[in-house]
Amino acid sequence: MKMIDVIISRRNTKQFKPTPIPEEKLISWLDTASYAPNHRMNEPWELLIIGPDTRAKLKHKTDFGGAPIVLVILSKPAPTSFERDENVMAASCFAQNFLLAAHEEGIGGYWSSLGALPHNRDILGVPKNHDVIGVFGMGYPDEVPTARARTSIMSKITYLS
Repeated sequence: MKMIDVIISRRNTKQFKPTPIPEEKLISWLDTASYAPNHRMNEPWELLIIGPDTRAKLKHKTDFGGAPIVLVILSKPAPTSFERDENVMAASCFAQNFLLAAHEEGIGGYWSSLGALPHNRDILGVPKNHDVIGVFGMGYPDEVPTARARTSIMSKITYLS
């Protein structure tokens, strides 16, 4: 599949088949994601793989759609607010790369922001100054949602002189 097709066809998957994902595949996608742009090559992302006990404590309304893998992507703290923003941007690029690498091999992903809530940060043991980029359910899609219409990119462009 061409990269453009990978990007255009990726969806936020809400229901998954129970089929397990081999750990070596997961590690491969995460390794691929590590080639994300990151300022000063500081690789600010950190990962938490969620087991069944922690997953149950998070009380996600659909239990992440039954995804066989749930993980968290964090962004490390930085000495200045500007560098913190750079870290969050880089970790978000890491997350997108991860989703695209997995999608290319037929894996769906569900990106949830629930990890940023204070009580869920406590459940996850997120260190104080780390940012939660997202909690991700990953698995083979039970169904693939159709694409929603996008706003014309031309309405988003401003030309400066």
